[in-house]
This record gives sequence, structure tokens and C-alpha cells, in this order.
Amino acid sequence: MSASPSASGAPPAALARSLKNRHIQMIALGGAIGTGLFYGSAASIRLVGPGIILSYLIGGLAIYLILRFLGEMSTQEPVSGAFSHFAYRYWGGFAGFLSGWNYWLLYILVSMAELSVVGIYVNYWLPDFPAWASALIVLLGVTGLNLLNVRLYGESEFWLAFIKIAAIVGMILLGGVLIARGAGGAGVSNLWVHGGFLPNGAHGLLLSLVVVMFSFGGTELIGITAGEADDPRRSIPRAVNQVIWRILLFYVGALAVLVTLYPWNEVGLNGSPFVLIFSRLGIPAAPDILNLVVLSAAISVYNSGMYSNGRMLHSLAAQGNAPRLFLRLSRRRVPWAGVLFSSACTLLIVVVNFLVPEGAFMRIMAVATAAAAITWMMIVLVHLRFRKAHARDTLLFPAPFHPWTNYLCAAFLALLVGLMTQLDDTRPAVYVLPVWLVVLYAGYRLKRRAATSDSASSPAPAAAKISASDK
Repeated sequence: MSASPSASGAPPAALARSLKNRHIQMIALGGAIGTGLFYGSAASIRLVGPGIILSYLIGGLAIYLILRFLGEMSTQEPVSGAFSHFAYRYWGGFAGFLSGWNYWLLYILVSMAELSVVGIYVNYWLPDFPAWASALIVLLGVTGLNLLNVRLYGESEFWLAFIKIAAIVGMILLGGVLIARGAGGAGVSNLWVHGGFLPNGAHGLLLSLVVVMFSFGGTELIGITAGEADDPRRSIPRAVNQVIWRILLFYVGALAVLVTLYPWNEVGLNGSPFVLIFSRLGIPAAPDILNLVVLSAAISVYNSGMYSNGRMLHSLAAQGNAPRLFLRLSRRRVPWAGVLFSSACTLLIVVVNFLVPEGAFMRIMAVATAAAAITWMMIVLVHLRFRKAHARDTLLFPAPFHPWTNYLCAAFLALLVGLMTQLDDTRPAVYVLPVWLVVLYAGYRLKRRAATSDSASSPAPAAAKISASDK
């Protein structure tokens, strides 16, 4: 595929501002409510028990503050690429390079994580259907959708997110009825009779934050959408304020129902805990409906990942930190090269699912959480520099309690990386982290060297040549 020319004969130069407030809110919700809640929550419940409710409140507060930092910058300067652009402008070339490429890798990993569990959901109905084939079908379908136009993407993500949000609300209401009736042993006493509210103590609470924070990955998509929002200075603040409390409501409400319905220590890892629990409670249609919902949730997050990665590569190319090919837009102003390249990279998960059908999710989730910690830390630190540069300006959406909330979030993220060393599944990701940073720095130096060589070897302007020959 190639970029189609515009009416003037040149490829379009700017992304289309076609996303409405409802699209932006649902894109952020769609990026955050997915496998982390419907599948990964089983792992966090095993670590902390009913205290998972407290874990999500703590993680949600940290993410809200980080979103306010990003929201302040994106409202003041609504551009595609968001934090990569801000890091590049207010910190320097390497900061922009690191932020952009790290976030691109993060969403490649998130996309892989979502595709890695698609097969599990499909196998609920088709036990013998290969997981890798399910992943491939979803990959091809979502890639094709993202190559059409941003408005269609926004609409598709709106309805995919709406389906899972409606399902979560329905599950909370249905769970409340079951709890009131005491169906299948459901009852509020499940919050403490099986070892207490925090059966593994404060240590278990802290460790659960590692898995919990993965669930919040995707909320920063609000910043990515700023470059295509039709009224960013109105829609970004609204999206930040509305999305975070909705996410907390859905996460905390759904998980509170889950651990009240069923003993926490009997929640397994062999599928979505929501599907398994409603299946065991004997509700005939609920398991099939919920499995369809969690499948659509995984597809929704993957859809957001493709959108995000195409725009991030476009922003990196505009900075000179990625090949200029990624600047090319289609007639409908879609960064087709970035979308296709990102899709090709996520194709690796099809191979992983073929070679390692078991355990792929936790391995990928660990590295994604480490990459997310870098992204969030960069937002926190870049915001400090942004605020310094705008010290005398009137801010449209100022983050609260600057700079103390920045320091608090930075300390929390450092703690998160430290906690990852305490879990067998996440420890290798921490060891990979410095290697990844070295790779990024080496890539940046090579890019700078290549740019310097090109500048030195490029011919002098024609006017200069004429002037020299005249002499």
C-alpha cells in the first residue's frame, strides 16, 4: 500500500481532527479495560486476596495523577505523539527518542498480550481451534480496520468499549442480586473468612500492584488522541476527569463483586475469572455472554494498540527519530506505514503462541509493565520541565499540587520496579530493563551519527557552487 496523493498531488501532511469527546473517552477506556481486568486479575487476586479492591484504589490514584500531568500538557499543546513530543521539546533529543520508541514497544507488547489470550477465549467454544490461528485472524482484521480512516476507528472503538462497559455494569448489578440472595455461597463474608481481607499481609498488597498497574496501561492514550481531537482544549480535560473515575468504578466494582461472590483462594488461572465464576454459579447464558465480552475486550485493546503505534511512529518521524517513511499518510490521512510496521511486529505473538501456548501472557505482561513504568516516569519528569517552561503562562488544565505529586508518583514508580524483582514471573523483565535502555541510547547515537554523516556528505547548495566557480 502506498500513500495516496491529495487533490494537489502531494500526500496529506497532517492527521485528521475527526475524534469527538465520546470517541476519546471510549478510546481511553477501551485501552485500559481489557485483559488486565478480565484475565490478569486472577493473578493479582492470588497475591492479595479480597484486598485487590484496595490495590486498585492505590494504583488508580497514581494513574489519575499521571493522567493529570499528561492532560495539562496535551491541553496546552494538543499534538500527536503527546509525551514523546513534550520530552523532545522540553528535555532534548534523547528524551524524545526514548519516550517515543519505548511507548511504541510498550504497545507492541500490550498488543501481543491481548492477542496471546484471544485463543483462550476462543477455545471456550472451540477447544481444538489453534490459539495461534485465533491471534492471526484478529491481527489481520484489526490491521485492516486501522488502515481505513480515523473516524471509523473511533466509532469501532466506541462500540467495542461500550459493549464491555455495559457488560461490566450488568455483571455488577447481577452480582449484587446474587450476593443479596446468597446464591452459590456468595456473601460479604467472603471478604474476610478465607484468611482475612489481606491474607498475605502488606507484602501481598504491594506485590499485587505489579499486576494491577499493568491493568491501567492504556489510559495515557488520551494524550495520543490530542492530535486528532476536533476540540482538544475542551475534550481532553473532560476525558481525563471522566475516564479515571469510570475506570475505578468498573475495576473496583467488578472485582468487589467477584471476590464477594466466590472465595478468592479458589479463583484459578485457566481462563477469565468472571467467566469461570458465573459458570460455576449455574447461570446458563452468562458464561457465553461474558466470554464474548472478554473476547471483544481483548480485540478492543489491540485495536487501540494499532492506533497508538501508528501515531507514535508518525510523531517520531516528525522529530527525525524514525524513518521518514512513517510520515506518509493515506488519502484519508491515516499513517499507514506505521500501522503496517507495527502490525508486522505484533505478528511475532502468533509464533510465540505456536511455540509456547501456555504462559505467554504473564511473560509479555511483565515486560510491558516495565516499559509502562518508563513511560509513566517520563511523563512525571517531563511535566516538571514543562511547568518550568510555562511558569509565567496561564495554564488551561493545571495538575494539582505540583511539584509534590510529581515526586510522589516518581517514588511510587521506583517502588513498582523494585517490587517486580520479588516475583518470579516479573523479575526477568527488570533485568531486561537496563539492556533496553542501553539499546535505545545506542540507537539514538547511531541515528545522530548517521544524520551528521548525511549532513557532511550532502552537496553544497547550487548558489554556493556558482559563487565558488565565479571566483
